[in-house]
Amino acid sequence: MAEQESGQRPASSWWAETHVVENMPPPLEETNLYATDRALCEAVQREGGGPAERALLEFGALTGSPEMVELGFQANENKPRLFTHDRQGRRIDEVRFHPAYHRLMQVAIENGLHSSHWTDPGPGAHVIRAAKYYMQYQVEAGHACPVTMTSAAIPALRHQPELFEKWAPRIMARTYDPRNVGADAKAGLTIGMAMTEKQGGSDVRSNSTQAHPIGPGGPGEAFELVGHKFFVSAPMCDAFLVLAQAPGGLSCFLLPRWRPDGRKNAMQIQRLKDKMGNVSNASSETELRGALAWMVGEEGRGVPTIIEMVAMTRFDCMLGSAAGMRQAVAQATHHCAHRAAFGKRLVDQPLMQNVLADLAIEYEAALAIAMRIARALDHPEIESERLLVRIGTAVGKYWICKRTPGHAYEAMECIGGNGVMEDCIMPRLFRESPINAIWEGSGNVQCLDMLRAMRRNKGSLEVFLAELDEARGGDPRLDRFLDRLRDTLRDQEGIEYRARHVVGLMALGFEGSMLVRFGSAAVADAFCASRLEGASGGWLYGDLPSGVDCEAIIERARPAI
Repeated sequence: MAEQESGQRPASSWWAETHVVENMPPPLEETNLYATDRALCEAVQREGGGPAERALLEFGALTGSPEMVELGFQANENKPRLFTHDRQGRRIDEVRFHPAYHRLMQVAIENGLHSSHWTDPGPGAHVIRAAKYYMQYQVEAGHACPVTMTSAAIPALRHQPELFEKWAPRIMARTYDPRNVGADAKAGLTIGMAMTEKQGGSDVRSNSTQAHPIGPGGPGEAFELVGHKFFVSAPMCDAFLVLAQAPGGLSCFLLPRWRPDGRKNAMQIQRLKDKMGNVSNASSETELRGALAWMVGEEGRGVPTIIEMVAMTRFDCMLGSAAGMRQAVAQATHHCAHRAAFGKRLVDQPLMQNVLADLAIEYEAALAIAMRIARALDHPEIESERLLVRIGTAVGKYWICKRTPGHAYEAMECIGGNGVMEDCIMPRLFRESPINAIWEGSGNVQCLDMLRAMRRNKGSLEVFLAELDEARGGDPRLDRFLDRLRDTLRDQEGIEYRARHVVGLMALGFEGSMLVRFGSAAVADAFCASRLEGASGGWLYGDLPSGVDCEAIIERARPAI
């Protein structure tokens, strides 16, 4: 009593509160992923998506909401599980996902990320869809895989009109139905892809799976497939485009998970892949034991048929990796704006400014060329735009996806110790960062594909270089770089050996051209100074030369909350 009257607290209360939590950034949530991304807003307006401004603002608010952020974490903390049989011993081959995954899929499908560009084509359609996909991908990357494949199946299915007429309306429907039932029982369908086999990997022409005709054979007819697929992403999709050896050579097939008579198709999941990243999305090894499928396109022309699907998935790899960069920049700049050390905020310290600005430049450059390809996709009737898609996708997919892992690591380091904790998004971004570079054709495959396009698609290189030349006169450093690029391309000796170097230069020229023409003056200047003439060539983040307006670049990139 005397102790209380003297104004002294009991010793136990002193020990209850050891410190005040301060100098810690607030959570980055309740932010609009569209409104706070100036580079995205500018790209949408520039490339023809302006009429959807209001819808994009609404979608940006949704994807930046606390609910969506939490769904992303939950989907990755709860991996999918495989159940090959039910309790009575019947084969069911069912992969079960956490409800958070299904909710993310529902949001994506209902907002048309898989189909709006097909159901409502025209100027701006691909650009608007790309902007939505880019925002949704920042929430969670794994569920984007089946969304991408469902979108990309449409061009391939057009090779077989009767199959397209039967399947496409429900593939493009904005209804998500995850039930393990036949396609005929659903109003909305998802489509996967199964090409890779153990012995071949990217060399799909070495596939050994055999396709046996049930009747007369040929395009549109039924076959039974016997063999295996070593990578099947999203095995709970309702049907898959697969490659198999028909009597007339390697062909493309549409393989449903259930037969029309209600029986489960003989596509048996052996196990799920234990992946380092993309863990919310299931990937599996499968055996095809007489699985029913219908031939899509000309017999023996399976690769040209399915490449229509692959080309679209590669574009989404560009978008997805650019989205990962954007989320990393948002996290790093937000943290540094609210964290002080050695007497001032991190964002105000010169060396940290160098790093943050460099990271922001990278994402702006990646986004710029991805959205330019989106505009080209909106105009297939223009030959030059079609050729730009052909070569620009290979160049962009190689470069953006290759640059992402180092970018994610550097952003993680900006955050420090908290950046490697699993309750931070950065470990997930880091684990996701190599995936797109490997999937849908690794770096070497992309470089060889660019050489193939250059040789087989007459005029494609000229169209690409003409696109870059649109920026001539805007910056002398870019002009000199484009001259060097032309000299490099003229030297065809040993070009396959040098393909990565060549494609890297092409990507830098593409990015530089877009930024000089349309980007922020500060970003364009810094890009030319660091990537085109800089000491490190942009390989090391935080090596920007003197004179760069880092504060202006960071201010553009920072989500101001």
